[in-house]
Amino acid sequence: MFNFIEENKNAIYGGLIATLFTGVGIFLLGNVSGYEAKHLLKESLSGLNMLCNTIVLASATILALLLTLLSVSFGSKMSLNEIHYKQVLSIAKFDVILFIAALILFQFFNIPIVESDNVPTNWYSVIYWVTLGSTSVISGMMITVILMLYRAVTNLIAIIGLGKDHPMLSKDDLNDEIENEKEAMKS
Repeated sequence: MFNFIEENKNAIYGGLIATLFTGVGIFLLGNVSGYEAKHLLKESLSGLNMLCNTIVLASATILALLLTLLSVSFGSKMSLNEIHYKQVLSIAKFDVILFIAALILFQFFNIPIVESDNVPTNWYSVIYWVTLGSTSVISGMMITVILMLYRAVTNLIAIIGLGKDHPMLSKDDLNDEIENEKEAMKS
């Protein structure tokens, strides 16, 4: 059975480390008052918008790259077993979650909340921390997706490019390879 966390633990650890690293940077700023948070939000909104926009574009590009990965997998003379396709499906699912989260944050950052007079001043510090925390999470998710994609590509390189025996290689190909080696030894 394909267990997402077990199969992708290194990628998930990489994303968590990145999230914690950026999160620690955020908390080193210390406690900010409402007015300070409002000013910091004004200053950081363009950068946060750019981050979300970049992640939206990158995750959409990764989905397109997964189609290329599938065509390379399918076009190979070696048959890959279902583990490979489940790995690609996991990357696609996680990437779609990232795409949606970044797009929602992008929309949220475009709400002119710092221009509104109806928002109580003490809310700005909460909004500020939630904003920075959520951008840390989507940054960590992006790193997780990249590491998952890296693993899938390196597996394909090992199988197709280097011809190594690999657990993702279909049993039929292994049996054919063994038969070919036996016939070569007889000759």
